[in-house]
Amino acid sequence: MTSSATEEPSGFHRALDLFEEAASAVPADAWGNPSPCSEWTARDVLGHVIGIQYEIVALTRGDVPPRVGDAPGRFAAGPVPLASWTAARAACTAALTPGALDRLVPFAGFGELPLRTLLDTYVLELLVHTWDLAQAAAVPVRLDPDLVHHALATAQVIAPGLRRDGLVAAPLPAPRGTGELPRLLAFLGRPTG
Repeated sequence: MTSSATEEPSGFHRALDLFEEAASAVPADAWGNPSPCSEWTARDVLGHVIGIQYEIVALTRGDVPPRVGDAPGRFAAGPVPLASWTAARAACTAALTPGALDRLVPFAGFGELPLRTLLDTYVLELLVHTWDLAQAAAVPVRLDPDLVHHALATAQVIAPGLRRDGLVAAPLPAPRGTGELPRLLAFLGRPTG
């Protein structure tokens, strides 16, 4: 879950690329479709991930981050939700300077971590929400197996605390003989069949 101080958080950026690829494929009339996230639409999933970008920007500055789980669709307002995504990702990318990546930030249950280490944990959220968005919009998605492996390992460390806080559903039985993505999704309480 950690990376050296000289490395860029490349897994985070690759996960962002995968999310953007899925978001770009969402048809205009699918943003209101329900997603696997209880009570969230495709727009809400996009808005939540947009909110995460602004959460990261706030952490780089030492500001209080926005609440990204409350009414997440507000972050993807307007007739072209993808425009909100583009602006948020650009703001986040600009904020991730070397100094910002080294900044110590709070991480519930783990104390303070360098922001670059926290970004490694965000790979989990980005991949799962990429899958959520693809399911909501019925668009194909292929997630990087290396990132899925990383996300599964991360989930096993942080999911118990997230479950305690009501942020992750109870695990479902993992399908037999399947790869790591179905196991990850089942671990996070998402039915895959």
